[in-house]
Amino acid sequence: MTARKLESAALFFTIFGAMLIMPPLVLLFNVKARLFGLPLELIYLFAVWVVLCAGTAWFGRRLPRAPADDDEPGSPG
Repeated sequence: MTARKLESAALFFTIFGAMLIMPPLVLLFNVKARLFGLPLELIYLFAVWVVLCAGTAWFGRRLPRAPADDDEPGSPG
């Protein structure tokens, strides 16, 4: 994958992750069912959180680092 495609995928991942924790989707899991004694809504939120953390770590390793600019204002020299 090229760096440009990875950047686009990272942006999509961020927007999709934000949509997953919006109230309309979260409220779909607001039912009386419990799993291991925990409400299904809570399990959904933690599962989304874990997937977002793992995806962020993956993108963090795959995306190229930005080049260091020596001409930034306020830099010595």
